[in-house]
Amino acid sequence: MKRTLAKDVGNFVDSTVLMQGWAQTVRDHAKVAFIDLRDRTGLTQLVFTNNLLEKVRQVSPESVITIEGKVSARPQSLVNVNIVSGAFEIQVEKLTIESLAKTLPMPLNDRDVSEDIRLKYRYLDLRSQKMAENMRLRHQMNQFFRDYLTKEEFTEVETPYISKSTPEGARDYLIPARIEPGKFYALPQSPQQYKQLLMVGGIEKYFQIVRCFRDEDARIDRQPEFTQLDIELSFTTQEEVLALIESMYKDMIKTIFPEKVLTFTDFPRLNYHEVMEKYGTDRPDLRQDPTNEDELAFAFVVNFPMFEWKEGHKRWGAVHHPFTAPTTEWQDTFEKHPEKAIAQQYDLVLNGGEVAGGSIRIHQPAVLERVFQFLGHSQAEIQRNFGHLLEAFEYGVPPHGGFASGLDRLYATLLKEKTADGALIRNVIAFAKAGDGRDLMMNSPSTVDAAQLKELGITTT
Repeated sequence: MKRTLAKDVGNFVDSTVLMQGWAQTVRDHAKVAFIDLRDRTGLTQLVFTNNLLEKVRQVSPESVITIEGKVSARPQSLVNVNIVSGAFEIQVEKLTIESLAKTLPMPLNDRDVSEDIRLKYRYLDLRSQKMAENMRLRHQMNQFFRDYLTKEEFTEVETPYISKSTPEGARDYLIPARIEPGKFYALPQSPQQYKQLLMVGGIEKYFQIVRCFRDEDARIDRQPEFTQLDIELSFTTQEEVLALIESMYKDMIKTIFPEKVLTFTDFPRLNYHEVMEKYGTDRPDLRQDPTNEDELAFAFVVNFPMFEWKEGHKRWGAVHHPFTAPTTEWQDTFEKHPEKAIAQQYDLVLNGGEVAGGSIRIHQPAVLERVFQFLGHSQAEIQRNFGHLLEAFEYGVPPHGGFASGLDRLYATLLKEKTADGALIRNVIAFAKAGDGRDLMMNSPSTVDAAQLKELGITTT
């Protein structure tokens, strides 16, 4: 007999069905007992009488069970409109206890439970209604982006997770190379160089939903590993990229969140310097009513400065990254007036947070090398860190640009997982790290065997 889910129970009135799931609640009323059976689609009320009463009393909440029974319509006065199968119930004829659950360390649907407890027992937290819904909606949004970009003739390409350590702003997570002691791979902070090399390779329109890794200090909207929607196009312009982002996001909101309201029919383009002067931040919250979580104020911030002065290092640094192209009028003179140079960079902000950013890239090797030199890299450092990219650019590279959208931040805002300090991205990630970067469920980072370290040529103090 094939398994029946809660959402389909109504199709089998007066028929016998097989159902499997978790016993969310167990209610014993002496001569009759009830279990609310939960599967991925919702709840179904099970009714037990006579010879099954003794066995059902062995079932603890959250135990996994299999039942067979007849579907019957509930009297109109007893219909539960709050559950998917609320007009029906199952008169159970056979009960199998697949796995008994001991008392849970936390209530499943209490959002006031300590986050550390929820992260330690994340496999239980995922059973909660809110987390289960967050995971389903995250999947729907990921699938929407994949379908949308596929229709736009983009090709999804997977890039390596084991890469080269290059200076891109944040600290790298390093991986010792056993086969070459003393050398290291690095987990990529983003696929930035790979997607540019894909443009050299003639892919032209690339996308990827990709994991990125950065060894950064803790913050509510930051994780050691995070997910971004990564996009790159050849033979493009800034306006074409912005139009793509706007159209895609509008369609996604309309399709998955029709109840939400856009503050602006067309996403405004805001000048960076004007935004900073008016709001004191390049991530302004432009909602008409900031207390309304279903209002979405998307806006682009453009005309970013190309460089910023790094006081701690006493040198200029890239505002975005060194691959960002200057505007045409600054291409030949950015070194002379770095404080005035404007980049072809753009961010997408939403309700006071940045949810996407990108730029048109430098595709001329000589210009890219000049930027590296201006940022203080020696010729030896340039060759060591970026020689592979500069060499690739000598074989015919198209003008190109793109953007990356931080999906965790975007999803946290859309799913109302937001606090005064920012988007609470841990609630939209299946297995998230704690605020200090620890995995409380797996108890990591952890020590490793001395034999492993010896094999890698690593000693610790």
